[in-house]
Amino acid sequence: MSSLKKETINIKGKRTVVDSLVVDGKTIVITGKLLRIASIKDEICDNGVRHPELIINELRNIKKADIFTFNQKPPETRPDFDYYFEWDNLAVLQIKSFEHWWNEEIHNDARRMVRKAAKSGVVAKIVPFSDELVSGIKEIYDESPIRQGKPFWHYGKDFNTIKEDNSSFLERSEFIGAYYDDELIGYEKIIYTGNRADPIQLISKMKHRDKSPTNALVAKSIEMCAQKGISYLTYGNYVYGKKHEDSLAEFKKRNGFVKVDVPRYYVPLTLKGKIAVSLKLHREVIDLLPPWMIDILRNVRSKLYNRKYSGAVQG
Repeated sequence: MSSLKKETINIKGKRTVVDSLVVDGKTIVITGKLLRIASIKDEICDNGVRHPELIINELRNIKKADIFTFNQKPPETRPDFDYYFEWDNLAVLQIKSFEHWWNEEIHNDARRMVRKAAKSGVVAKIVPFSDELVSGIKEIYDESPIRQGKPFWHYGKDFNTIKEDNSSFLERSEFIGAYYDDELIGYEKIIYTGNRADPIQLISKMKHRDKSPTNALVAKSIEMCAQKGISYLTYGNYVYGKKHEDSLAEFKKRNGFVKVDVPRYYVPLTLKGKIAVSLKLHREVIDLLPPWMIDILRNVRSKLYNRKYSGAVQG
């Protein structure tokens, strides 16, 4: 039987110590209080679960979790396992070549933004992971305490925390910096997993948004993936929960990403877990509300935070 250990992970931007174990080469972390959920650590850049029964048996033996959840990875979109699942979604770009993306998949307005970035003097390039890069990232993080209408997790983090956060998977990661007059105005971290690449950070300074640095970063990442023969670039969820398509989803669509549905499995490990899954209590509370109510609550939240932090917001 696998032994439990402690693992430090980020939960909503906060470093949190949780129970974990290693099964079949994967680190499983257990989060939650009333309902204990086991999942793959850093699942976004994992190559997928091949033998879930091994993990499920170990979790049942240690009796520390109520539910085990995992999803499938593109291009495997049809359910492979006989467990209860709900449809999740990913934003996926299938890369044939940079030229194909540029000529056939990117929307005209996004193509104009990439050209605009170049004309504005923005240069996107691969950069080494260094203290200089971390200092530039800190400047980006500290530009505003809110982004997209809610508190920004990384705002105010100290240098060492930012360095540690960005040092994961360095052996299979690359960093792209967007520079304007030698100033880092945006960056992207990409983690390669087999035939897939996952951007886990893509952020730019708001005061330079008129120069379209984020579009320049996306174009550079696709160019890099095409050169490496990477077939899929995944950019998180296409839509999150019950949210309607928003500005972020629209950005992904304009850059050629499409919504790909994949099964997410929820395997009860205890009686409590079985009851929770049957009553849909494994979902986030907000996902239990109707979409129209979620939209209202998000708009109210955005206004409250904008008012609260109005003096600190730049750009």
